[in-house]
Amino acid sequence: MRNDDFFKHFIGNSLTYDDLILLPQFVNFSPNEVDLSTMLTDGITLNIPIISSPMDTVTEAELAIAIALQGGIGLVHYNMPPERQYEQILKVKRFQNGFVSEPFTLPPTATIRDVVEIRQSEGYSIIPITADGTPRSKLIGMITKYDYSTFSEEDLNKTVQERMIDVEELAIATYDELSNDGVFDLTLANQRLLDSHSAALPIVDSTGNLLFIITRSDLDKHQNYPHAAQDEQGRLLVGAAIETWPEKAQQRIEVIGNDVDMIVFDTSQGHTQYEIDLIKWTKQHYPNLQIIGGNVITAEACNALIDAGADVIRVGMGSGSICTTQEVGGIGRGQASAVYECAKVCHRRGKRCIADGGIKSSSDIVKAICLGADAVMLGSLLACTSEAPGKTHIKNGVLLKEYRGMGSLKAMEKGSSVRYGIQTSSIRIAEGVSGMVSSRGPISKWMPMLLQGVRQGLHKLGLPTLGQIQEKLASNDILLERRSEGAKREGNIHSLYEVGSESYASSCSTPDDTVTKRVPSKEQLAMN
Repeated sequence: MRNDDFFKHFIGNSLTYDDLILLPQFVNFSPNEVDLSTMLTDGITLNIPIISSPMDTVTEAELAIAIALQGGIGLVHYNMPPERQYEQILKVKRFQNGFVSEPFTLPPTATIRDVVEIRQSEGYSIIPITADGTPRSKLIGMITKYDYSTFSEEDLNKTVQERMIDVEELAIATYDELSNDGVFDLTLANQRLLDSHSAALPIVDSTGNLLFIITRSDLDKHQNYPHAAQDEQGRLLVGAAIETWPEKAQQRIEVIGNDVDMIVFDTSQGHTQYEIDLIKWTKQHYPNLQIIGGNVITAEACNALIDAGADVIRVGMGSGSICTTQEVGGIGRGQASAVYECAKVCHRRGKRCIADGGIKSSSDIVKAICLGADAVMLGSLLACTSEAPGKTHIKNGVLLKEYRGMGSLKAMEKGSSVRYGIQTSSIRIAEGVSGMVSSRGPISKWMPMLLQGVRQGLHKLGLPTLGQIQEKLASNDILLERRSEGAKREGNIHSLYEVGSESYASSCSTPDDTVTKRVPSKEQLAMN
């Protein structure tokens, strides 16, 4: 059936992505010609339709940087004081030129144990040593993971000065040496770093005070991510979540509003007077700040938030892998139905929408886009990456990352109870759970595989751009069918003893979805 006919036929049904299948159409281009760029708002264009969820085990500065380098945008969660959230935003904005302007530094009196703690908690293995331990004081040395042993208690108790490389032995450069007409030349700095054969190049002023450092990994990022999502000044794009408790929300916006590119009012039920009033207040005081309104799942709610001034609408309720809103309250909607109905309203009003929840694989991204979503918001598919802030664990030889819903009791204890309107309640019922997902390594390796799956799907549909998808939707030319339970089984991996690490399931789907059935050994066969 064509798209409008399909949803009219199933009116009153709450459909998920798994309930439907897209039919292929004529193709006259290659998968590599598929353009995934999307205009998210009138002021923000992304090179990929990916937004990271504002969850405290998904998006902080490191992941927001990684997503922006790929071409998307990250939304920093609000389970932290406004000042700390502001620091996270600045870390992303200051990454603009491929150097670290606020590196972690230590004084010479610090111990190797302090170095190890920074490495374990923040992931930094190169630490400049300055006279007073601050990033702008005199550089006196540098320490890396190769200068100490974590197995030696004696080493851990030594001072940094005993193990660091003295500044006289370091390859360093002054700001003036690497500037042209007063403008810092990153290309020249990168070449100096290569010529130094060092892991990092500290940049100092004329008196030897540290300004910033350039590392080999920063050089790689600068060279390998030409499609990074940037603002007009060449800085990476970043967004932030805001609670819908009016006083706290306004205070937070006043702290971050002049530096962040986009905010999202992060609540499970966005069709409220609280959010409508906050959107109006924000547009009055920060007219250029782009606003994501939501979460909503009905046409009425979309219209209300758009009337208030929202630039883009976030669609989804109870469809996330760690969300239990539908189970606890009996409230929600199948994500396919929600996205389709809300997208029609948004596009008719000249706005865009974000599909949030229910994305388990690249195929779900394809379906969400073909149902009208201008972008998708990812939680579990990013919580499994190295850059996600969730703690790492090893269980039965498997590397795992913590992942929890913002409606889980653990997240509520940190501040997200306001997301569910129960911040003042004496009894709190969780609307989410905590768990772990299999680690997938860095986003730079994981995201291209996910996006290639999307490109291959859109290629088979004969749809090379997201703009043409919207045209097809408007003309009722997207072809859909309902999937039977048998069709679902037939379309999934089956009749195999083992699914290897190179399978589609392992490269493009939620980590927990990989199916493995071990072949019995000769000894086991003999015993049987």
